[in-house]
Amino acid sequence: MLKLDTHQHFWHYDAIEYDWISSEMAVLQRDFLPSDLAPLLKAEGFSGSVAVQARQSLAETDWLLNLANKHDFIKAVVGWVDLRSERLEEMLERYHNHPKFVGVRHVIQGEAPGFMLQKSFQNGLAKLKKFDLRYDLLTLHHQLKEATELVKKFPEQVFILDHISKPLIKEGRLEPWAKDIKKLAECPNVSCKLSGMVTEANWQNWQAKDFEPYVETVFEVFGPKRLMLGSDWPVCTVAGTYQEVMDLSQSFISRLSGTEQEDIFAKNALEWYGLELA
Repeated sequence: MLKLDTHQHFWHYDAIEYDWISSEMAVLQRDFLPSDLAPLLKAEGFSGSVAVQARQSLAETDWLLNLANKHDFIKAVVGWVDLRSERLEEMLERYHNHPKFVGVRHVIQGEAPGFMLQKSFQNGLAKLKKFDLRYDLLTLHHQLKEATELVKKFPEQVFILDHISKPLIKEGRLEPWAKDIKKLAECPNVSCKLSGMVTEANWQNWQAKDFEPYVETVFEVFGPKRLMLGSDWPVCTVAGTYQEVMDLSQSFISRLSGTEQEDIFAKNALEWYGLELA
């Protein structure tokens, strides 16, 4: 069965550029490169991955695309461009012809309320469809209402929600996240990555049962045609090994039918990101 890891990162560690990596995350304070990920993918039976931006700069996008040129297992790149820039179209033209440039993302989780509803941001978002680009939504649980308001304004734009919008798993709180993500899922142009869950749990002491209600919720509201699997490597390693993290998600997916598993493991990613694998 074809399997793709739809969410991972690379970086050359720099304390200033990655100032969000606290002392509690000391395991992340080093370089993470394709040579580190390739054997992990192989061991878990994954054929490739989608590399997602971790810095908000064009240099980051260029670097990721360069890595994708050199490593066949990097099937796609979700980069960064400034959607609020007056030169946005020029930037998108620059990247448009790269076959692995499939989407863009901004670290919205770090922005103040109202960021997604800015006119300049929405004007930029409106240009993505022309270039056949997806938008990865990186939001926290309390930003889901604003994200839903945004998505409804762009029914023709493809959105992909990262990390199930980071519910309060450590606290065991399901609401209002469950109600809000259901509202977002009512928009048919949104899919969701089953990723980033372990970092929202107790890093040292999580158990599979901690994630049950959250996984059940996204299975119910998005269904098997709008879900895909991602590791959030290397960020996930603050709470477990790559194998532990991916085995956790795969244990939930294994409950589904064979066809549904094939959808979540790869087919949905191919469709939603518009990937054509050689």
